Formats: sequence, structure tokens, C-alpha cells
Amino acid sequence: MSDTPVIGVLALQGDVREHLIALASADALARPVRRPEELAEVDGLVVPGGESTTMSKLAVLFGMMEPLRERVRAGMPVYGTCAGMILLAEKILDPRSGQETVGGIDMIVRRNAFGRQNESFEAAVEVSGIEGGPVEGVFIRAPWVESVGAGAEVIAEHGGHIVAVRQGNALATSFHPELTGDHRMHALFVDMVRAVK
Repeated sequence: MSDTPVIGVLALQGDVREHLIALASADALARPVRRPEELAEVDGLVVPGGESTTMSKLAVLFGMMEPLRERVRAGMPVYGTCAGMILLAEKILDPRSGQETVGGIDMIVRRNAFGRQNESFEAAVEVSGIEGGPVEGVFIRAPWVESVGAGAEVIAEHGGHIVAVRQGNALATSFHPELTGDHRMHALFVDMVRAVK
């Protein structure tokens, strides 16, 4: 049991429950994280999709922004999906007023790059490091990555745009893998957490 990593899902807003289920399916002990003391107890963290501006403001309000930055800087594995990808970016191309990021991946992201809610779509995405064929990605008001720095590795593209990036212990996808029943992205993240646990 000691090999089972404890992975939190930032539970300020967004599709928390789906990530908890996907992580449990990938053999992690998953729990919601809302406060700094809960963050201190996990080996890794998923930052879910939702509304990135709201999540940023709630993180500040709940006293989570600085502890999150400190843990990510210290090497805690972190995985951001959709809005979570935006929060892990060093820079947002078109930030809303007062929007902050946690950082962790040397990339510039564009919010809502794939269009509005009614332009949401699913697509098969080939992800480097994931075996068994393409991952089914759900894109909902999804961002894309405009550019990455030298330290970041592009692990997936869709339609000529970067949609998945990894840098050290940080992973980010434009899409929502937790909504498909395919838990290979979560399994990859659980392995990343296990490697540094």
C-alpha cells in the first residue's frame, strides 16, 4: 500500500469528481484539496478544467496561490487539464484582469483558442509516451499552447496546435481526459508521482 501515491485534485471549481474517479482507476489514493494544509498532505496534484480566471481568483482568496507556487517550484508533480493548463503556464497571451498563474511550465497559452462552448469537440490525439493508440480528447473552450521554452517538451498536437506539454514533474493538456473513461493520461501522471514519491 505504501507504493500508492496520494494525489489531490484542486477542488476550488471545475470537474473535480471526474478526476477523483480517474485517479482512483489509475491506482492512486485521490482526495479533494481546498486548503494549504490539505495541499501539504499530497504527493501530487491535478488542477482541473473549469474557468481559469475564477480558479485563479479563488486560489488567491483561499490562500492557495503561494503554497501552490512553492510546491510546484519544489518539484511536486502537477497535472493541469484545460483551465489547469492555463494555470500552469508561465504566461497567458490574453489574460483577464487580475488573472494570475501558478507557473511550472515554460509555455505561453492562449485562452479559449479552440472557440466558445458551442464549438466544443472530441478528437483522437496521439500522445507521446502513451501506448495503445490515440487518447480521446474532449475539448471544451480549450486553450492551446502558442509556444514553449527550451525546458518544455511537446507531447501532443492537434490541428497544428500544441495541446499537451510536459516539463519535469509538470504535465498539461488542453483537453479533458477525465470525461472519456480512458484513464491513460491519469495513469501516466500517477507514474510520474510514483517516480518522485
